[in-house]
Amino acid sequence: MSLHKFFYPNSVAVIGASRNPDSVGHAIMRNLVNGHFTGVIYPVNPKARAILGIKAYPNVSSIPDEIDLAIIVVPNKAAPQVVEECVEVGIRSAVIISAGFKEIGPEGAKLEEEVVSIARRGGLRIVGPNCLGIINADPNVRMNATFAREMPLSGQIALISQSGALCVAALEYARQYRIGFSKVISLGNKADINEIDVLEYLKDDPESKVILMYVEDISHGRRFIENVRDITGEVGKPVIAIKAGRTIEGASAASSHTGALASTDEVYDAIFNQSGVLRVESIEELFNYAKAFSTQPLLKGDRVAIISNAGGPAILATDAVIRNKLRLAQLSEETKKNLKAGLSPAASVKNPIDLIGDADYRRYEHALKHVLADENVDAAIVILTPQAMTTVDEVAKVIVNLAPIYKKPVLTCFMGVSDISSAIEILENSKVPNFNFPEDAVRSLAALYKYGVWVTRPRTGVRTFIVNRERAEEIIKRALSEERKYMPDVEALEVLNCYGFKTAETIIAKNVDEAVEAAEKIGYPVVMKIASPDIVHKFDVGGVKIKIENAEEVKKTYNEIINSVKKHAPEARIWGVSVQEMVKGGVEVIYGIKRDPLFGPVIMFGLGGIYVEAYKDVSFRLAPIRELSAYNMIEDIRAIQILKGYRGEEERDIDAIAEGLMRLSQLSLEQPYISELDANPVIVFEKGKGYKIVDARIVLREKNSK
Repeated sequence: MSLHKFFYPNSVAVIGASRNPDSVGHAIMRNLVNGHFTGVIYPVNPKARAILGIKAYPNVSSIPDEIDLAIIVVPNKAAPQVVEECVEVGIRSAVIISAGFKEIGPEGAKLEEEVVSIARRGGLRIVGPNCLGIINADPNVRMNATFAREMPLSGQIALISQSGALCVAALEYARQYRIGFSKVISLGNKADINEIDVLEYLKDDPESKVILMYVEDISHGRRFIENVRDITGEVGKPVIAIKAGRTIEGASAASSHTGALASTDEVYDAIFNQSGVLRVESIEELFNYAKAFSTQPLLKGDRVAIISNAGGPAILATDAVIRNKLRLAQLSEETKKNLKAGLSPAASVKNPIDLIGDADYRRYEHALKHVLADENVDAAIVILTPQAMTTVDEVAKVIVNLAPIYKKPVLTCFMGVSDISSAIEILENSKVPNFNFPEDAVRSLAALYKYGVWVTRPRTGVRTFIVNRERAEEIIKRALSEERKYMPDVEALEVLNCYGFKTAETIIAKNVDEAVEAAEKIGYPVVMKIASPDIVHKFDVGGVKIKIENAEEVKKTYNEIINSVKKHAPEARIWGVSVQEMVKGGVEVIYGIKRDPLFGPVIMFGLGGIYVEAYKDVSFRLAPIRELSAYNMIEDIRAIQILKGYRGEEERDIDAIAEGLMRLSQLSLEQPYISELDANPVIVFEKGKGYKIVDARIVLREKNSK
């Protein structure tokens, strides 16, 4: 069902409206009346004749007209009956403001389930419960169905929040900085309508150009990615989100590196990356980005020019440009010549351009005009510190007149408070965003560029490969039949082989003679490792030896490994000792799978070896991953320069790594009993020479797990 009537109702019933000025029911009535709602308001209260001069009704069934939207503000125990009455009179949209549901515990959760069950039987959609309400600031509607203090300004920004209190704070912040909204919706407990439903509606809402989100959790990760990717990519509406609770660990399993590293927050990073959502760290940053996106064109490149009348702020801006992976524009010689002709001899015409402290509006006009005309410039940041001789209002007028001509992003940083308030009003009334500090302006500019790259990215699909799925299932089911949750490297490597991964040749030896035979077949030097379903960390029990050069060393090493394991892990089952080719050279990386309880399989890639958890140089994506996502995962790690070739080193086989990630994605989806998987180290060779997986482990989940 469309959410249209939630935002564009012709009539609203406030069930639980009150004459008490300190009550929520009164605040909602007051906001609807004082906000000049263009529809009809029906207060419902059996004990009142009228509220705020509007006739009250004892119940919804006594209202003579059709009701498009019910705002329910009654005690939680009364909610089921009220919802039943709404269904009976044919209301199809309701916002339950009332608290006291699943957020208070099992009893409240049971009550919430009852309310939802009644609503679904009657085709009634619900926002909430335990929410702030809904706002449509469109001048043709002017509906403030919340208990926030004031109606926000009208604008092109939509806000979705899972926290009512934070929603109130955001509205207060936005009003202070004259930021306008199209729609505001507080989701509360998301008993029925969730953030994905609202996003689907806002996708086609012509009044909403930018979507902001305060997220505590996401209901369906894969559905979120598919829907939001369409919004941010095909439709071209930026979605900017702040996620609460990012320090809470979602997993700490010591059985795999992936399990230890793939916390809930990393999973949300993956979801946002795959859907084109820009993640921010604070409410201030959320609205900084919103100001930039709602007023400025996207960057066509990453080259930034800085114009300032003070050296210090210009240096800060320069540092921020580099930190945020943008570039300082290299001005053409013609531009520099033109700048010199109209600026003070003491001015610097090299980017950043320092107009020096006594610059007036004429110098700003001269500099900005020539800088924006330069083909080497993709965007400009104009910084002003108010000096005694600076006519700040005139500088603001120069900027708002010039900026639209060149169709390039222009962001300003007028630093100060009272001395520049009128200039900031001039700027922002003409849709030129101003920021308190240079770093804020640069971060917002970087977000514009990042989103522009996302919008123009090549579209790729999900690749699938011909694999031996049945054999992999057979290996996994054999382990499950033995009531094992852990599959050691010899089994894990076999599963990976079934999916076309390149692995180091490995043979299990059950005695000394078999070990020698295996080593002779593989070729020296070899690596020898304990083969046991009960030993996760082989090094800890003396279960690994490397650089075995001949048959005598093989015999000696076989016995040493067996004796050491029996000493340190006497209860462990021993299958024998695996003999493996010793892979030389290359760069060590890691592949991983972690099955998230909410979102399903998550793929990990990063710098490998024994220090993977110490360095945590890893990236994540939800499966299935598209071809471009595989390459983006590789680009995301800090060690990417090592893979691309650093200080004369050969470039590594990035194409082979990417194919491996796509195979890993397919494996994670087709083998649902895999809970965690590590392939580490994966030795990556020079470009065109592929990789080999040296070690791997798999953790299984129970057969009856969901």
